[in-house]
Amino acid sequence: MCKRHKASTIKSAIIFFGLILVALSGPLSAANSLPKGIMQLDGRTAPALILKDMEEESFDLTNFRGQWVFVHFWATWCGPCRKEMPTIQAMSEVIDSSKLKIVLINTAETEDTIFNFLGIVAPDLNPLLDTDGLVTEAWQPRGLPATFFVSPKGKLRYLALGGRDWNNKVYLNFLTSLLN
Repeated sequence: MCKRHKASTIKSAIIFFGLILVALSGPLSAANSLPKGIMQLDGRTAPALILKDMEEESFDLTNFRGQWVFVHFWATWCGPCRKEMPTIQAMSEVIDSSKLKIVLINTAETEDTIFNFLGIVAPDLNPLLDTDGLVTEAWQPRGLPATFFVSPKGKLRYLALGGRDWNNKVYLNFLTSLLN
């Protein structure tokens, strides 16, 4: 066999096996194309999350099995949180709320502080109040802001640390891919 034919055969074999690997790996998923700043988690069960909102309505994460939940830890004193909140408001207006529940958890601030801040930058969002900080401690966000994505089965799938422009096309595409 001549060298040129042998090289061509080897090249064909490499391409063939490469195509087999691509076929076996299946379609690209959200995990294969994560936007900057979003990391995949190990899929452990989400910690308990039972809190009241500013209207004294109780929220329990387990009631939202069957849909994705965007669990966002924030505070008014946090610069990146302040910048990010209007983008969450804008994102909430374009994402199907029956497929993605947006949950904002304010860590240990007064209702007056939260109300005054959100009234200006995100008036349609109703945060949960972690007045004693115990839920935040159980979830252990590694700083603020931090956003966890809880799967429809109640598992921690993704984490975004730091502020994001959630209304940016890259993040909206990521969210859409999760929800479909």
